[in-house]
Amino acid sequence: MLAVQVERLTRDFGDLRAVNEVSFGIASGRIFGLLGPNGAGKSTTLAMLSTVLQPTAGAAWVNAFDIRTQPEDVRRSIGIVFQDQSLDEELTAYENMDMHGRLYHVPRALRQRKIGEMLELVGLADRAGDLVKTYSGGMRRRLEIARGLLHEPTVLFLDEPTLGLDPQTRNHLWTYITALNREKQVTIIVTTHYMEEADRLCDEVAIIDHGRIIASDTPAALKRQIGGDVVAIQTTDDARVLPFLEALPAVKGAELRDGAISVKLDQADRHIAELVTACGQDGISVTSLAVHKPTLEDVFLHFTGRTIREEEASGKERMRMARRLWRR
Repeated sequence: MLAVQVERLTRDFGDLRAVNEVSFGIASGRIFGLLGPNGAGKSTTLAMLSTVLQPTAGAAWVNAFDIRTQPEDVRRSIGIVFQDQSLDEELTAYENMDMHGRLYHVPRALRQRKIGEMLELVGLADRAGDLVKTYSGGMRRRLEIARGLLHEPTVLFLDEPTLGLDPQTRNHLWTYITALNREKQVTIIVTTHYMEEADRLCDEVAIIDHGRIIASDTPAALKRQIGGDVVAIQTTDDARVLPFLEALPAVKGAELRDGAISVKLDQADRHIAELVTACGQDGISVTSLAVHKPTLEDVFLHFTGRTIREEEASGKERMRMARRLWRR
């Protein structure tokens, strides 16, 4: 059964098309990652699915409810953690949770029980009476997730939940997210531009760029599509050695990227010697060499021809434009 079904969903802001005919489906109980640089259309897609924004075209259903014709049913069945914090810092964690439960008309006895249960789940039970302004960034994110689950939604939207957090806190937060997915069977849709994060934790991912989904599958299947290991080589003359590498039978592709030659290679451990020999043509020396398995960053590069860092630079301007148009 699909918890979320999206068909050619589109959103325009004036002349800017932020989301362009996006389609995907998410099975119940799965963790689904919507990946891409800032300005790619991730948050806009989430805003439409949560009924914050009306789509320009296309259709979508969340828990079998139509986002256009049944927005109230959609909202009652989902939880959402926005990219920007929405907690009241002058209230305690318990008070923030209690206010949310009242807004969703959760009966008092059930509300009190669920508050304790959710705070325990995210490791904040012992800080329930503390003001939110005394919380760290990671604690606030955990509280927002707990609050989003209080009314027992079956689908949880997380918009860049680890943005701005240090790596250790990000890892801890993901531990809580995977635990609630496993224990509560909540379907989770997360937007992120941290490729390694989604690679490790999502059951399925869709990579979005310039408002379009360019690839969608399990992380393992996406990495298999580009084939082989990735070898980064630096030499005393990268441009001159590149043709020698491209001619090797085991090499699936080679290009200059980020000050090094990036080589896609079948069974790198068996063919590294050939690469070094080829680099040694005409006295050219290897100055560094590193081997790594394909990542979702490599998948992004494969489908777009650019790294996500390069997309970030152009995406920020698109995002600023969309926000200006959104406010009109």
